[in-house]
Amino acid sequence: MNDTASEDQSRSGAEVTPVPIHDWTRVDAGLFHAFHQRWISALSDSLNAGALPPDCFARAEQSIRGPVPDVLALQLSPEESEPSTSAPSLAVAEVPPRVRVVSRSQEVIYARKADRLTARHRHGDVVSVIEIVSPGSKGSKSELRALIATTSALIQKGIHTLVIDLFPPSARDPFGIHKAIWDEFVEEDFRVLSEKPLCVAAYDAGPPQMA
Repeated sequence: MNDTASEDQSRSGAEVTPVPIHDWTRVDAGLFHAFHQRWISALSDSLNAGALPPDCFARAEQSIRGPVPDVLALQLSPEESEPSTSAPSLAVAEVPPRVRVVSRSQEVIYARKADRLTARHRHGDVVSVIEIVSPGSKGSKSELRALIATTSALIQKGIHTLVIDLFPPSARDPFGIHKAIWDEFVEEDFRVLSEKPLCVAAYDAGPPQMA
């Protein structure tokens, strides 16, 4: 994957090592999800090995829609000897009715399972976030809107954010994920090059905010 930053470094004389990127559009969402989780762990290990200031640390965190909760309520599976207390409405999920058309969106499922990498100060404050875009994040209008809203909210809260998109622009983000996000702040012309369709966008929360 090439980008303008690499070209600038090349012109300045700095040695640049090309980074090979697989064509992730050729695999299913589950395989990318496995890579996504493993890459976050590797990035976290690398950052915690000395890449961050000594009073900061990196960790993977679950992406949760809406306000960040103080407590998560999880439902445990009942023991075999315990009677089921499931509501009758759940029977539709357990025994689906016969229908003419069934449509599933596996990509959206993995988008909601995706984690992001955060760098926190030792007192717990989030300093920066690395967001790796999953195919499910572009799989529907609602998922793309959620990604844009979450990312722009992080920047507005003063959290520096890095967005890595290993997928070319889609019908929902025809000019690339950066323009979709940055339009929340400044609407300006921007499009990815056809020969360089992938994107890494860094956002400095400022002030002033800068991409």
